[in-house]
Amino acid sequence: MSDFQISYFPMYDPEAVQPMRDELVAVGFDELLTPEDVDAALGVKNDQTIFVFINSVCGCAGGSARPGATLALQHKTIPDRFVTVFAGQERPAVEQVRQVYLKDFPPSSPSMALLKNGEVLYMMHRHDIEGRSAEDIAAILTQVFDKFCSAEGPSIPPEDYAKIVHARMCGSKIPRFGR
Repeated sequence: MSDFQISYFPMYDPEAVQPMRDELVAVGFDELLTPEDVDAALGVKNDQTIFVFINSVCGCAGGSARPGATLALQHKTIPDRFVTVFAGQERPAVEQVRQVYLKDFPPSSPSMALLKNGEVLYMMHRHDIEGRSAEDIAAILTQVFDKFCSAEGPSIPPEDYAKIVHARMCGSKIPRFGR
C-alpha cells in the first residue's frame, strides 16, 4: 500500500480573491482557515447563533450573496457570531464545514446557514441565491434573524457600512492559481 497524500492548494490567486474576503471581514465576519478553526467556532454548544457564509468566486456570490449577507447584518437583530470559509481556497476548512456541520445538505457555494448548538436552523443554497437581488437576500435573512437571533445589530455603524466596496467580479475572470 502506498502513502497517498492530497495537497490542497488554493484554486484561485489569493490576491485576486482578497477583495471578496475583505467585504465580509469589514462587517465582522471571522475567517475560518483550517478545520481546527471550524471546529473551534462551530463545535461550541453555548446557545449562540452562528451565521456561516461559504464564500465563492462565482457571479452570484459577488452580485447578490455577499452584498445581501452584509446588508442583512445592518438589521436591528443579528446572529451572535458570523464566520466564513472560502470554497476553492481553504479547502480542508470548507470540507469540515460541509462534512461535519452541514452534512445533511448537498455542497453549495455560495451558501449561508444559521446554526445554534451545532443544529442547522436555516440554510440558503446557491439555487436560493441565483436570480435574487442583494435586497431580496437581505430581506430573507433578516426574517430568519428575527425568528432565531437576539443579538443587537447592526454589526458595524451605518456610516462604516456605506464605505464598503462589494467585489462583484465573476470567478470566470480570475485565473486559476499556479497555472
